Amino acid sequence: MTDSKASPPEQITDRLFATERNPEDFRFDASVARVFPDMIRRSVPGYTTIIPMIEVITEQYAQRGSHCYDLGCSLGASTLAMRHGIPYQDCTLVGVDNSSAMIERCEHYIALDDHDLPVTLRCEDLLKTELSQASVTTLNFTLQFVPPEHRLGLLTRIAGATLPGGALILSEKIRFESDREQDIQTRLHHEFKRANGYSDLEISQKRAAIEQVLIPETLTEHRERLLKAGFEQVLVWYQCFNFVSMLAIKTR
Repeated sequence: MTDSKASPPEQITDRLFATERNPEDFRFDASVARVFPDMIRRSVPGYTTIIPMIEVITEQYAQRGSHCYDLGCSLGASTLAMRHGIPYQDCTLVGVDNSSAMIERCEHYIALDDHDLPVTLRCEDLLKTELSQASVTTLNFTLQFVPPEHRLGLLTRIAGATLPGGALILSEKIRFESDREQDIQTRLHHEFKRANGYSDLEISQKRAAIEQVLIPETLTEHRERLLKAGFEQVLVWYQCFNFVSMLAIKTR
């Protein structure tokens, strides 16, 4: 693992939901891209731990001459982590996102990074992007925005493109089978946001907006789907409140 010297994204304060707005307005456009580093740091507990660990995991599973993918790369935080974790110069690293605003800013951060491994960025639908000879693929809080009826198909394509010994890193917001646990974890998540400076109005409005596009599932649903898709081993390597990151391994 190498020390990343990339310049951190600008920390422009997220105030998108500080005033009354239509919750249906949420989309990954230029306004979200502009404040995204601050938004995700203050909204997703454990995000600042998950990103450097993606580098560690990538180093363990990347294979010579293979392709590595960051699907839903947004501004490229996990792309850069993968870049610094890949130990082989003959690997190909590809970042995919369907938001042109995200890709444009991602290109900027990739250019500022000091690593020399080439990165290819694609602005396209990850459900249609070409995948092959993959050793490491990352879906870092991306699958939850894919319509549920398309999730198995996407994971099946990823598993089918993954080399034996390769892995998928899947980070997601989850829901719990117990209503009581769901209430506790949701309350703790909201307290995390308050501790990071979000007002009750911002928390309420963002929750209403996100619920229009983000559909969480239980750990059981994720495990069963990953196994059905073609991965042989699935484990949770990180959890904080209702946010988890899983590792799905292709053994053969």
